[in-house]
Amino acid sequence: MSPLAKIVPFSQQFLAEVLRPGDLAIDLTAGNGHDTLQMWRAVGRDGTVIAFDLQEGALAQTARRLADAGVDCCRHSSPPEQWSSGLHLVHAGHERLQLFVNSAPRAIIANLGYLPGSDKKVITTPESTLAALDQGGELLAPGGRIAVVVYTGHSGGAEEAEAVENWFAALDGSTWETLRLSVANRADSPFLLVAEKK
Repeated sequence: MSPLAKIVPFSQQFLAEVLRPGDLAIDLTAGNGHDTLQMWRAVGRDGTVIAFDLQEGALAQTARRLADAGVDCCRHSSPPEQWSSGLHLVHAGHERLQLFVNSAPRAIIANLGYLPGSDKKVITTPESTLAALDQGGELLAPGGRIAVVVYTGHSGGAEEAEAVENWFAALDGSTWETLRLSVANRADSPFLLVAEKK
């Protein structure tokens, strides 16, 4: 596949444009840890990255990826009194975002669908994803961005894609800028939705 058709690096790039050392960044779907690590590189040791996942296996894979890159992380299953700078892995669904986070992140990312190489029946759902987006949209700092990579090829994917696309389309144009990036000649390819808070 040509680099042009790979959507995930575009999502990371759009967030790297607004992230600065010391910022707070949220990964709603830790998965294999690729986005988590890229956000950490953008915010640096003085920054904070909080990555959520329901699957213990995903958090273990993310922790391994981080360790291989020389990055330490802390694990949480309940909200700490206060987040320290550093990288934090949260064993919880992203719909619980505001239970764990009350500060304003500069960037929020999600890769929807299922964890590659795992049970394809364990997927993100429209209900949990929309709850996380609602909460993330409220928390996001002005000038911050939300990037969501949407997959349609799995069971439930098309329904979630429609719900998420409708969420982005309904954002108030006076306070949000939005973008949809897709591979024009491959209908079943993942696509990217980005929103920037004014």
